[in-house]
Amino acid sequence: MTFDPQSLRYDAAGLIPAIAQDHATGAVLMLAWMNAAAVARTLRTGRVTYWSRSRQSFWVKGESSGHHQRLIEMRLDCDRDCLLVLVEQTGPACHTGRRSCFYTGIRDGDEVELMRVEG
Repeated sequence: MTFDPQSLRYDAAGLIPAIAQDHATGAVLMLAWMNAAAVARTLRTGRVTYWSRSRQSFWVKGESSGHHQRLIEMRLDCDRDCLLVLVEQTGPACHTGRRSCFYTGIRDGDEVELMRVEG
């Protein structure tokens, strides 16, 4: 069966959440948003492309930072309303310079920094 990006369940703004995960380690790197065109571009080019809600434009991960995400595999959840994007990540995924955007834990009611800025 051929995949059609229009077959996904997008929200009212035409977006679907996309969770980026390191294909080699399984680490969850970040969450961003895609529209149908970003899904199609990602699959066509192999360069993970998101939709920037603040800029209202495409955002190819690493285009300005050099911290690229190369698509290994895209997966759909059972409801077709969320994507898991398995990637090969070059450099940090987070704009703060950390490997993952999920660098803060909550332990015993306190926020704890789990990882430092790379470099």
